[in-house]
Amino acid sequence: MPITTFRNIALIAHVDHGKTTLVDALLKQSGIFRANQQVAERIMDSNALERERGITILAKNTSVRYGDIKINIVDTPGHSDFGGEVERVLKMVNGVLLLVDAFEGTMPQTRFVLRKALELNLKPIVVINKIDRAESRITEVVDEVLELFIDLEAGEELIDFPIVYASAKDGTATMDMAIPGENMRPLFDAIVKYISPPDGDAGGALQLLINNTDYDSFVGRIGIGCVKRGSISSGQQVNIIGHDGSLRQGRIGSLYIYEGLDRVEVDKAPCGEIVSFSGLEDIRIGETVADKDQPEQLESITVDEPTLKMTFMVNDSPFAGEEGKHLTSRHLRSRLFKEMEKNVSLRVEETDSPDAFQVSGRGELHLSILIETMRREGYELQVSKPEVIFRWEVGNLMEPMELLMVDIPKDKMGVVMEIIGARKGEMVNMTSLGPDQLRMEFKIPARGLLGLRSQLLSETRGHGVMSHLFLGYETYKGDIKGRYQGVLIAFESGEANLYGLHSVQDRGVLFVSPGTRIYEGMIVGEHSREQDLNVNVCKKKHLTNMRSSTSETALRLEEPKQFSLEEALEYISSDELLEVTPKNLRMRKRILSKHDRQKSFKTTNQQA
Repeated sequence: MPITTFRNIALIAHVDHGKTTLVDALLKQSGIFRANQQVAERIMDSNALERERGITILAKNTSVRYGDIKINIVDTPGHSDFGGEVERVLKMVNGVLLLVDAFEGTMPQTRFVLRKALELNLKPIVVINKIDRAESRITEVVDEVLELFIDLEAGEELIDFPIVYASAKDGTATMDMAIPGENMRPLFDAIVKYISPPDGDAGGALQLLINNTDYDSFVGRIGIGCVKRGSISSGQQVNIIGHDGSLRQGRIGSLYIYEGLDRVEVDKAPCGEIVSFSGLEDIRIGETVADKDQPEQLESITVDEPTLKMTFMVNDSPFAGEEGKHLTSRHLRSRLFKEMEKNVSLRVEETDSPDAFQVSGRGELHLSILIETMRREGYELQVSKPEVIFRWEVGNLMEPMELLMVDIPKDKMGVVMEIIGARKGEMVNMTSLGPDQLRMEFKIPARGLLGLRSQLLSETRGHGVMSHLFLGYETYKGDIKGRYQGVLIAFESGEANLYGLHSVQDRGVLFVSPGTRIYEGMIVGEHSREQDLNVNVCKKKHLTNMRSSTSETALRLEEPKQFSLEEALEYISSDELLEVTPKNLRMRKRILSKHDRQKSFKTTNQQA
């Protein structure tokens, strides 16, 4: 195919603005499915975690045919924690579809992904999605998008962007709101008209940048990228140029292109095509695959630095090894360094202990997805409380700052301002989204976001929605008070029972139910006061000739509080750990023994 018949585009947007649903509509209307074929919703979200959570985590490739034009589409994540996925795939494309929700308008991640696209001078097509929503405010949202382009100092050629109004759910699009859409043809036409074909030299020496990697159990490691110059063939001898400019020889194995949802094996792919290939087992993201005789390096991929760090440790709890398959530091080290090869935003460093590794990422969700993936693979581990990464600049302590956006009911404005103010947040803007809804924007230290989501949901009774975007580093803003309540700590191992739990439930909120196995030092509840309290939830009622064991049936327990992985990470304190196994999440103290904790506390106070 000649280079002019290609259009390479990426779909970028804030989380839940409809990218994956739009890809569904484009795929269905391009004719790649049989008329009677059953097709699931959100076809591109193939990962189990993605389907469960309803978010895109990994960038994925697909393609559609529109007449003689082949449109290669990259579906990207919408959450800021997976911004590294967006940054690397934008190097493969020549234009972007910027999706904006017709009600929510521009959000923090909209700003982030658009800024990255403008830095690469990619032509944008703005798609105002969900125009079928009853509360949509299309005119205001178009104005917001224009203001965003101006704010990001887009050039004149980019600020004159075409606008397509769409309902991805209904599979319709139109260029004029006065003319109802019937199908996605207006969007296809806009892509062909406004997005330029790749501009590489089809007759030159091979140049291809590795934007992504995959693994196949049959052919091994797979490299993914766009042919920037020349062509690539199966069996071709190539040079791989490392990040430091070093050269090593290799040979392309099987070569694939994307046709719809399938990876189709081909002998040769021309300039402008997005391909994947096997044969180069040691290939890494950001490296250049070049001609054997004329190796020339492409600019490598750079991503923003991590802002959050955690310690991943070998599980040493009394229940270690009972549920997982991969338990040792060797297993843990191998898995983390393997993840770093394909997860470009992740950093893994060894520590003084061979059983502990410091892992840095973009945010809580970024790291929690890694932990959840590992536990599903059979790993057992312990993790510490997430901490922000500080810097020293010219003698000043600097910390990462975030732009926080919260949508809340108007009657909750006071309590939300109080919560965020206590976390050193400063309000920078407030707008009305309707008669009962407010949008508030704050500049807040990244530290202040830890635990905020669950507190916001609690105070707004589930009606608060928050999103955030990394802004940069500023001078340290002062101490932020952590958890306000202490915890209930088990001081005896055994099995929690009704009598033991009932005897301590007046002291706070329980996290465990009868029958749960308990070990000393495990956190079993939240204390109603600031101090930690040691309790015995395994205590049984003594039987005498005046009582019978059946009298316990009269006791009633409150429903225990259950924690998701993210909630548990937010909840634990600096002297606590989260034990993660394939079947359980257990919060515990770092020092399990009550007497050892008291001794450590006294030593710390004496040194202070």
